Amino acid sequence: MKPLSSTARTRVRRLPERSSADRAVLYDILDAGMICHLGVVMDGAPRVIPTGYGRLEDTLYLHGSTGASSLMAGPSQDVCVTVTHVDGIVLARSVFHHSINYRSAVIYGTPQPVTDPDAKRTGLRAITEQLAPGQWDATREPSRKELAATAVLALPLSEASVKVRQGPPSDDEPDHALDVWAGVLPVQQTFGTPSPDPLLRPGIPIPGHIAHRVTS
Repeated sequence: MKPLSSTARTRVRRLPERSSADRAVLYDILDAGMICHLGVVMDGAPRVIPTGYGRLEDTLYLHGSTGASSLMAGPSQDVCVTVTHVDGIVLARSVFHHSINYRSAVIYGTPQPVTDPDAKRTGLRAITEQLAPGQWDATREPSRKELAATAVLALPLSEASVKVRQGPPSDDEPDHALDVWAGVLPVQQTFGTPSPDPLLRPGIPIPGHIAHRVTS
């Protein structure tokens, strides 16, 4: 697997020991997320939009409406896409050394609109499976009209950076003698009991690919 290449935009200058050139780490961070943040410049001002996405090999697919100005602006310029996971709040003995355990990815590039119907279905499948693995095969596929109303952008994962922080606080040694609790408060994402649509016909059970994600 080709490692991530360092560019002027992706080089981690502060705490570079937290960066990784392992492309597999990038894939893991992207595959574990559900929403990315798409940064574009519109009318001379930056705009950051929460956006659905999905990954297929070395391509990130972004989803939205054809009426979304942010997505329509994307193909004409370089964009920045970020995905971040908060794994824990790092509580130190000093305020200065408080931190967060996290995994983050930043991708740069110029996205291309996906217009071919089959390629668009491929992108939409990746986006759907990102949120609910197994859902694409369990539901009706989009019609021609629905495809026309949906925008899909393809962004190559050729310029990206990864940064990860894990572990306990990094207090200064003299502060170890303070009577202050220090440690990590873990942060976890869980799924609750699925709530059926009020219009759902009786007798339709919760699909296995959804039920198995419920946190007991």
